Amino acid sequence: MLHALHPLAQQAATLLTQRRQTIAVADGATGGLILAGLLTVPGATRFCRGGGVIYSLKGRDILLGLPREALTGMESVTEAYALLQAQGVRDRFGANWGIAETGSAGPDQHPRGAPTGRSCIAVVGPDVARAITVDTGSPDRIANMEAFARTALTFLLDTLKAAPAPTPV
Repeated sequence: MLHALHPLAQQAATLLTQRRQTIAVADGATGGLILAGLLTVPGATRFCRGGGVIYSLKGRDILLGLPREALTGMESVTEAYALLQAQGVRDRFGANWGIAETGSAGPDQHPRGAPTGRSCIAVVGPDVARAITVDTGSPDRIANMEAFARTALTFLLDTLKAAPAPTPV
């Protein structure tokens, strides 16, 4: 699995390193695969501030440190929630970029009713906030985790490529 994620992570790492920018990660249904993918790149400390897996309300509170009012009306496995998490992890780690994934890998339905095989992924950076929804239609937990992580790294790479390079100081 990590062999499949590494080329995407390497390309994202190259862009981040060239720009002298950093990223933080909030993994959800991916179980840490997004962060693990980024950490396959030698010298990841140059661009990766860290992150964690949000798999409970307590984990979310610890990793993101968001005030309760920021969560009012939020539902998991939505683009709005992924954007909130990406911004939260970015701020919490003092990174230029944040990426977050919230999903339902299966095989059972998500406790909050999200369909199995759905993932919402967000990337937040300097003057950029983008989110997408992925539906695999599959109850295969491992395949979904892999698909969500691969999609997240592809989305990150596409977002970095589309974002204007920072102005040198």
